[in-house]
Amino acid sequence: MSDPSTYWLTLTNVALGVVVLICCVAVGIGILQELAARRKKHAALSQLDREVSDLVATFHDGHAFHTPELGLTMADGGEELKKKEER
Repeated sequence: MSDPSTYWLTLTNVALGVVVLICCVAVGIGILQELAARRKKHAALSQLDREVSDLVATFHDGHAFHTPELGLTMADGGEELKKKEER
């Protein structure tokens, strides 16, 4: 290390090594944050799935339910119960 050019080359290599380590740590932290966010999102969706399953289970078949004022409601509108008066 008596040669000044060798000294600066070694110092530059050490500095670049430190920069690479800092970048690797930053990427690792980013990956951990992303995994934590995905786990949190998955847990929230799992809870939502349970709530929707409970809601659907309260209906008899999950596609139609009885409302006394309307009769049997259906997604496609069903058939008319009475003819409408034409004016």
